[in-house]
Amino acid sequence: MDNHSGVGVVDKAAAILGALEHGPATLAELVDTTHLARPTVHRIALALEHHHLVGRNPAGAFVLGARFNQLAATVSEDRLVLAAQPILTALRDRTGESSQLYRLHANRRICIAAADRPVGLRDSIPVGTAMTMHAGSAAQVLLAWADADQMHTGLEGARFTAADLALVRKQGYAESAGEREPGVSSVSAPVWGTAGTVIAAVSISGPIERLTQYPASTHAPSVVRAAQQLTDVLGRTQVA
Repeated sequence: MDNHSGVGVVDKAAAILGALEHGPATLAELVDTTHLARPTVHRIALALEHHHLVGRNPAGAFVLGARFNQLAATVSEDRLVLAAQPILTALRDRTGESSQLYRLHANRRICIAAADRPVGLRDSIPVGTAMTMHAGSAAQVLLAWADADQMHTGLEGARFTAADLALVRKQGYAESAGEREPGVSSVSAPVWGTAGTVIAAVSISGPIERLTQYPASTHAPSVVRAAQQLTDVLGRTQVA
């Protein structure tokens, strides 16, 4: 493979980043690996560090920076949304209710894809909406399989309990009625990534008068099936 694009500084930066793919490296090790002059490696590495493309480990060695994790997450999320959209549309058509896909971001959940009920009374959640992790069936699903620290933090002030999350894990889905918003019911199920962790929640939501106080009795099988379909698709496309 030709590693020379004709733009020297880019080729040198790519050589440094390529060397760091194999793990942490000192300045001397980067010089040996890239065959670039020490001042050049130092100058470019510092510039890459400024943009968070390169970082330092506790020993002071250069490592790939946090920006790569952010970019990888964006690519992963784009693939997740692409895979989810037809499944959410089919779920909406099967249940007659608006469907959503939520992903955990810090201490909020974000709607990253949705298929709204086209007519009549509905619960419409615009893509990009940040919502509480203290209420709602999707919040329960995203917390039910979280690590102990994250779960403990999430339960502080929540409208559900650790026992509720244990039930979610046992039955494989969550339901809520009037928990996030008065008059709204929802059902959610987990989407699993290739690393064996829950990466998203598939949901349907709508008015209580239509979904009732116990929406899972009617809709849990459809929501669980949709979440499993998305899990299977992601398994074939290697989305973590």
